[in-house]
Amino acid sequence: MDNTNQKKALINSEISLFLRGLIIGKVLTLMVIGGLLWWLLKPNLLSRNSVDSSSNQNFKTVSNTTSSFQTVADVPTASFNYGGSTAWASIRQLVDSQIQSDRPELQLRYIDPVNASPGSSSGIRMLLDGKLDFAQSSRPLTDEEQAIAKARGFTLEQRQVGIDGIAVVVNPSLNVPGLTVDQLQQIYLGKITNWNQVGGPNLPITPLSQRPEDADTVIFPSNSDLKGQALGSNVQYVYSTTEAVRQLSKIPGGVYYGSARSVVPQCSVKALPLGQTAGQLIPPYREPMVSPEQCPRQRNQLNTEAIKNGSYPIIANLFVIIKQNKDREQQIGDAYTKLLLTDQGQRAIEQAGFVSVD
Repeated sequence: MDNTNQKKALINSEISLFLRGLIIGKVLTLMVIGGLLWWLLKPNLLSRNSVDSSSNQNFKTVSNTTSSFQTVADVPTASFNYGGSTAWASIRQLVDSQIQSDRPELQLRYIDPVNASPGSSSGIRMLLDGKLDFAQSSRPLTDEEQAIAKARGFTLEQRQVGIDGIAVVVNPSLNVPGLTVDQLQQIYLGKITNWNQVGGPNLPITPLSQRPEDADTVIFPSNSDLKGQALGSNVQYVYSTTEAVRQLSKIPGGVYYGSARSVVPQCSVKALPLGQTAGQLIPPYREPMVSPEQCPRQRNQLNTEAIKNGSYPIIANLFVIIKQNKDREQQIGDAYTKLLLTDQGQRAIEQAGFVSVD
């Protein structure tokens, strides 16, 4: 090999060694830089992992302590008939629809009474007659209803799932400061017949009411001496709260009592403050009151705080009425009650405008 070729071979060898060294140097440099970055970022990665772990733990804790429609066991797979209180209308619309969406194996069918107005009393009567699998009520069971059940070989159980108030509504033009519970009762017994007897104008009182045998709510407690007394001859009977509200807008001296959740938001009537004494009148709505002119852009909201703390004088507890017969009726009544008493069910009841029991 001549000198020229020897020089070329030497140069090629040196270039090869140089390139190899350059590549190795770059690789080592990248490894050093990568290690340095990992060392610097390590605390943040550890912190993030810690936070993620903590978040997952918190989620598991919430999941384990919050009951939902999905967590209720022994929900029967079938179609069931139910009915009763008209005050429960928003629960049937908002809550029951959620239940059936989450638990599609359970189908609920609302049944209206025949030849009677819908309400707590008619619903319990239909349950006693075997026409419903369970009933919804805005009042407690009576001794008479329990006696009928016993005579037919079973008992009835009432399970509370929510709280409502009983509100008194009048024509918006009526100027009266409010009523005591005793004044309200005397109006419906026919003892107080003019609004000037309770601080209002000289105007005859026209009380509206559902018939006692179909009543949805009651203003005479079962332990009251007035319980069972006949209503005044001037009482005009209506089929439902909807009819009563419609009538009140036409009768300047009219008055009606019903579920606060149902009547307080209505635009065509005015709710009155109630109290045990004239000096302790509590409104069933949140103050300030929304005037009819502002409605329906704004609506009066239920005074849930006063109802929950007991300062509002007439409370209506919401009950599921269950037939205790160790059969399918008892199974669905128990399951429906458990669904409503879950955390999810109680939140839904509040969304429907009532007060939860927790």
